[in-house]
Amino acid sequence: MRSAAAARGLDIEIRERPQARSLHEAAELLGLQPSDIVKTLVVKRSANGSGDQPEYLFALVPGGRSISWPKLRALVGVNKLRLPEPELALAATGYERGTIVPIGSTTDWPVYVDETIVGRRVAMGAGTHGYSLFVDADALIRAYDATVADISVPE
Repeated sequence: MRSAAAARGLDIEIRERPQARSLHEAAELLGLQPSDIVKTLVVKRSANGSGDQPEYLFALVPGGRSISWPKLRALVGVNKLRLPEPELALAATGYERGTIVPIGSTTDWPVYVDETIVGRRVAMGAGTHGYSLFVDADALIRAYDATVADISVPE
């Protein structure tokens, strides 16, 4: 994780954190607002005519919001997107659900970031349970040439 971040010029901080039962509890434990905790969702899209292999993307959405499927489909230019089964997400990224992050993923899938995290320092999955990764969102966006757009709705 650290070497993958360094290879992209990212300054990250990884902190151990206790288990939390909710977004609000996690934010309180980390001393953050819920919207400062970013969920990284791996999203499966239909194969692009280049064979039968599925393709994926990362969608980064702040706590308290969820993916707007219509907005994300329109942005990506496809009719069908979905969350893959846990074993497919693991195979696509090398990370278990709840720990997924673009940094250090086994494949560099395209990254789509909700516009509400621009300009903030955020916490996200760290590739393993019990840890949080802190990073400057703008640096992450630059490092992954991420697409920034309105891709979420309040939960």
